Amino acid sequence: MPKGPQIDKHSHHIKQLPSATAFVNTELKVVYASDVWLKFFDLHPDDVFGKRIDYLFSSSKNKIVNTLIDILSEKTDKSFEECTYDPTSCKWLEWSCNPWFDNEGKSIGLIITVNDITQQKLNETNLKRLRSKLDIISEIGKIGSWDYNILQDSLVWCNVTRKIHEVPENFVPTIEDAIGFYKEGYSKNLISMALHEAMTNGTSWSEKLVIITAKGNEIWVQSNGTPTYEDGKLVALRGTFQNINDKVLSEAKTKANEKLLHTLIDHLPLNIYIKDRESRKILVNKAECKYLGIPDPSDILGKTNFDLYDSDIAKELNKEDQKVMDTLEPILNKQSNIRDKKGKITNFLVSKIPLIDENGQAAGIVGISHDITDLKQKEEKLRDLVDVASLQNKKLVNFAHIISHNLRSHTANFSMLLEFLVDEKDEKEKKNIIRMLTTASNNLMETLENLNEVVALNTNAGLERKPIKLSDKINVVTQNLTAFIHKNKATVINEVDEELKINVVPTYIESILINFITNAIKYKDPKRDPIVKLSTAQEKGKTILSVEDNGLGIDLKKYGDKLFGMYKTFHHHKDSRGIGLYITKNQIEAMKGQITVSSTVGTGTIFKIHFNDTI
Repeated sequence: MPKGPQIDKHSHHIKQLPSATAFVNTELKVVYASDVWLKFFDLHPDDVFGKRIDYLFSSSKNKIVNTLIDILSEKTDKSFEECTYDPTSCKWLEWSCNPWFDNEGKSIGLIITVNDITQQKLNETNLKRLRSKLDIISEIGKIGSWDYNILQDSLVWCNVTRKIHEVPENFVPTIEDAIGFYKEGYSKNLISMALHEAMTNGTSWSEKLVIITAKGNEIWVQSNGTPTYEDGKLVALRGTFQNINDKVLSEAKTKANEKLLHTLIDHLPLNIYIKDRESRKILVNKAECKYLGIPDPSDILGKTNFDLYDSDIAKELNKEDQKVMDTLEPILNKQSNIRDKKGKITNFLVSKIPLIDENGQAAGIVGISHDITDLKQKEEKLRDLVDVASLQNKKLVNFAHIISHNLRSHTANFSMLLEFLVDEKDEKEKKNIIRMLTTASNNLMETLENLNEVVALNTNAGLERKPIKLSDKINVVTQNLTAFIHKNKATVINEVDEELKINVVPTYIESILINFITNAIKYKDPKRDPIVKLSTAQEKGKTILSVEDNGLGIDLKKYGDKLFGMYKTFHHHKDSRGIGLYITKNQIEAMKGQITVSSTVGTGTIFKIHFNDTI
């Protein structure tokens, strides 16, 4: 410490001291002061030297006087802080006081140094506030913090971190203690490596690990840490610490439930999916993946209807999805035909249910589709079988009726003629009765032949279809009927494409053509020569043969439902037997075809034969 006389010699040096320094005597009067001190307090030299220091600072003179007197009496170094106020702010000052001795070691005053510590105080205040806020956030969020000072090798835990470790409040941890809490094996090895990497390479970490608490409880924690540098030097590691045991267990349970759900829906014979509000798929099962032809579900997630289907199908699906989400009304078991991008059409039984969130709004939809394509095909086959059975049943009833009616008529005729023959004595009359019996026998044989042909048709006896050129067959039939056509002054026009082929039973098609051509000529209008025109058209992959004439025509309103009945006639023609159209219709149906008719009395008739198989 400089002595009094030495100060006198160096008074000019005191003026130039870089700190705010003043020398006061035992009466607390200012003897010397640095220019910085004068400037610091905005004082003029004439107003300072020789004046008591406490009067220079009237706002705090009592505290200063008391403190300075104590220091003079105790002859020890002492510091104190003072806060001064002005209308706009406050200023914190630190007063450092040291005894001033003469050459003989006698106390002659004090050396006072003043420093402005306002910023430091503000920083400390802000730090306290920040720590207070962090403590509150930590308590509320249940997230602890820790701070490891590398230079001092000291580790600090907050209250939450201590609670997580289940240690007392006065527990003072070391870095070795902290590592020791981690479970042996994966968790301890990983945290050790993380600390090493942080201190060696400045690497941060964030890991889910397991610790064994001081009470022996095993819990999952989220451990986060990051290195802190000052002037490029690693000085600390700081981080957060959170108990996530409930969250991990809940996630594990959720994953188990999700796995169970996926296992369940993946093994259901249904296409199941969930879409979000924008109709993007966020969950699909294996059946849906298989239908879309995409093995990996992750390649479907996030895709929209427009990504998976053609635009027209996608628009319809989007419209349907949006309706369910807007109305919150499900669609249940709706039959839909969905076409994929390859053009394949699948019949689905579709249900769409709104996925409602906690606010009662639709967050998406749950879709369930059942592929009923095979079922529909079997249903169609069953319907066809029912139709065939029904048709066959009708034919059987009709056939039984015909047999009953016609054979009864023949047998009654035979019985009556035989009675006449037995009772008749006249030889000439007997010959006449025998002649009538012969005619009746011939009629019975014809009836039996007709019935036998109908039976053969309906049992498909010897049915074998072959490809033929239809135009060639028409020409052959026309050639065979040349005499008949010429006799009736008829004209047959063949407009069928020469290369057109159809799969038919050759004998049937010949019989069909003969029947239609001869009927068209036979039932001609007596006022004009008959014209028969044969032409074809294609419709839905089928060949339709039209046989058009300009004959008498048929009153379809009157006879339409009986047109193709057995032994039904509609004109007073001597050759009408009512068997031709019945046989023809059965031949066409035996080849899986169909016949339709349109007619106008006095104008003519058009028969259309729909062939099922076309080459």
